Amino acid sequence: RKGAAAKVRRLKTRSLSLDDFICIFIDGKRYAKDGLLVVLGITTSGAKIILDIEHSHSENGQVGEQLLDRLIRRGLKYEDGLLFIVDGSKGLIKGIKNKFKEYAFIQRCQWHKRENIISYLDKAQKEVYKRRLRLAYQKTTYKEASESLELIYRQLVKTNLSAAGSLKEGLEETLTLHKLGLSAELKKSLN
Repeated sequence: RKGAAAKVRRLKTRSLSLDDFICIFIDGKRYAKDGLLVVLGITTSGAKIILDIEHSHSENGQVGEQLLDRLIRRGLKYEDGLLFIVDGSKGLIKGIKNKFKEYAFIQRCQWHKRENIISYLDKAQKEVYKRRLRLAYQKTTYKEASESLELIYRQLVKTNLSAAGSLKEGLEETLTLHKLGLSAELKKSLN
């Protein structure tokens, strides 16, 4: 236990100024009654590095901003832009926008978005819309993906307003990778 605490302290205080990060994943994980926010960075060379962890019961904005402040103080470079991959936590997204402003590109996790949408549907509809959403997100261009999702939205409005509202909320942030014009391989890894 003593050794683990020292390792966590080193992880949370080491300098980040020597690496050039292009992408930051932030996700909350639950363990019994506790929660952890985990921050993983990907460097320009493709290395995956755990940047920080935060013991927190929620992914609220205050916790997120404190975590981001700590990364900046530790030397996280962001002036060339950073892609943030998040699950859709409004608090985290607000914190990222507040701290990184125009340097942040936010991609909401398409899997989380899809699961949120289909949670409103009955069993038969779940499989149909799960497939439709997957195919829409697999479209090559922003225009194609956006048009496909708009069609799904119009269909959902007729059958389930809650599912339709879930799709519309944050929709543009689920298409950031399309807007950036990334290759299919990168989109698959980062969506």
